[in-house]
Formats: sequence, C-alpha cells, structure tokens
Amino acid sequence: MKQAPRQCYERLSSFLLSQGYERGKIDKTLFIKNACNEIILVQVYVDDIIFGSTNKILCEQFVKAMQGEFEMSMIGELNHFLGLQIKQFQHGTFLSQSKYCRELLKKFDMKNYKEVASPIVTRCYLYNDEKRANVDQTKYRGLII
Repeated sequence: MKQAPRQCYERLSSFLLSQGYERGKIDKTLFIKNACNEIILVQVYVDDIIFGSTNKILCEQFVKAMQGEFEMSMIGELNHFLGLQIKQFQHGTFLSQSKYCRELLKKFDMKNYKEVASPIVTRCYLYNDEKRANVDQTKYRGLII
C-alpha cells in the first residue's frame, strides 16, 4: 500500500504535536520540544525514529509516551544511520562514512585504485559552542556535532 507510510507519518506527527513538540521549519520530519531550558529532538525517517536530548529524563519520558501510544521496540544507542557510522562520546559525537565509502568502492570495483588526497581545507578552526575553546582536529577524522 503506497499510502501506508504517509498515514503512519501523519499519525506519528499528530501524536508528537499533541505532546508539545514543534515541527521543524525546514525539515518537517524533525520535531523539537523545549522544557525548562532543556531540549529533545526527534527525527523521523520512514519507519525509524532517532532522538536525543540535553536531559536523560526527557528521553525516558519520550520512550514511555511512545510505547504507550505505539507498538515499538528500542534498538539501543545509535551506531549507524543512513550510511553514517556514529560514535557517541561524553563531549561530542563523531560521524564517519568510511563503511559507506568502502561499500561504494567495492560496488564499483575500485578497491585497488590509487588514493588521492581530499580537497578539503586543513587549516580551518572548530570551536566548542559553549567555551569557544579550540578543538584538536588531529584527534578526529569526521564531523563533530
């Protein structure tokens, strides 16, 4: 049924809106809820939902509300999503597409091709939002969000 995913999304979004979430202005599949200077973000992609918060209690409340309304299962901490490998640390998140790149190279029979340096700026400066402290870029090989 072609309409099933759309109907499922409409039901889910109606539920989230009724729970005080706001739909993202640019990405309509992103839902945001502010509560007492804390925030929870819920991203819906087809039949997958990823969420995160500045407060663990908001995550627990979200899970309880969702399980009360829908039949769902918790897979656990996010490790892989849409071709991205995700590694979560206490002070940030590391994203990598190395597995996706390896699969592309294999698919197009390019595993034995010669490597070429990426045309990327190596002298840009990343800052931690709160303290504007420099981030040691040599420690990471991905994007910190």
